[in-house]
Amino acid sequence: MVGTAVGNDVTGVIRVLIAKVGLDGHDRGVKIVARCLRDAGMEVVYTGLHRTPEEVITSAIQEDVDVLGVSLLSG
Repeated sequence: MVGTAVGNDVTGVIRVLIAKVGLDGHDRGVKIVARCLRDAGMEVVYTGLHRTPEEVITSAIQEDVDVLGVSLLSG
C-alpha cells in the first residue's frame, strides 16, 4: 500500500486526480497512466475529457487530492 507523507509519518492512500484539459479527445494514454497508478495502490479520480482549468481545480479541491495530473494537447 502506498501512503501519504505527513511530516515523517505515512498515512492513508495517495489520492490522484487526472484531467484532460481543452479540446483533445484522445484519452487512451491517460487511462493507462490511471491504471498504473491504481495498480501501485493509489486512488485515482479521472475527470474525463474536455475540462476547463476551473473545473479541474474545483474537482481537485472537492476530491481533496494529493496529486494533480493534467494532460492536454496545445497545438
